[in-house]
Amino acid sequence: MRRRNPHAGLVVFWVKLMQRGYSRSIPGLYRFLKKQGIMAVHPPNPKYVPKPYEQMDHPGQRFQIDVKVVPSACLVNSRVIGKHFFQYTAIDEYSRWRFVEAFEEQSTYSSAMFLEHLVKAFPCPIECVQTDNGTEFTNRFTSRRDRPTLFQVHLGLHGIRHKLIRPYTPRHNGKVERSHRKDNERFYATHTFYSFEDFAKQLKVYNRRDYNRFPVRPLGWRSPEQVLKEYLSSV
Repeated sequence: MRRRNPHAGLVVFWVKLMQRGYSRSIPGLYRFLKKQGIMAVHPPNPKYVPKPYEQMDHPGQRFQIDVKVVPSACLVNSRVIGKHFFQYTAIDEYSRWRFVEAFEEQSTYSSAMFLEHLVKAFPCPIECVQTDNGTEFTNRFTSRRDRPTLFQVHLGLHGIRHKLIRPYTPRHNGKVERSHRKDNERFYATHTFYSFEDFAKQLKVYNRRDYNRFPVRPLGWRSPEQVLKEYLSSV
């Protein structure tokens, strides 16, 4: 049976044996297979081969935008316990310059307001914005797929192209996803918030001091602010 089913897992192999009159339990079968050295031989999983990443030529060529839910453990005041706060994040793929803002709801209205504030804060024209397929950004997977969201309407008003990543592939928004993991380690793990206003203030200070001014390896150990200033001074 093992020669005919070399890749069958323990349970599948046990069921096949039971159908042919086998009477031992699954743990008994496991001990026997282990002792005889005939456990299942699993073929290696195919390796993911990433495509060459598209390098940006100038600031504003493409922004990645995503939303992070604030960990509930950070909310310590009785007035905010049980509520949900959200961190909207935008990262320029060229300079890694990041813009964040706190919101009390995750909606297409919040996304539109965030976009307006981003356009005012960034010193260069924004050509493209890349997001996932959440309903705060697009109606692509809803019954209103032909209607643009308020976020997409505001993109059109500024002449900004909207690029949607492939569904269920957050790695395509890797820069902003990675920044959220760093936020967990460097910000949310050590900070608590007593109100929404307190959260918004601390988030703004953290992003300015500990992110945009922090040297990173992909930029040759320069900070996002430094890269952006160097580009602006050269044009």
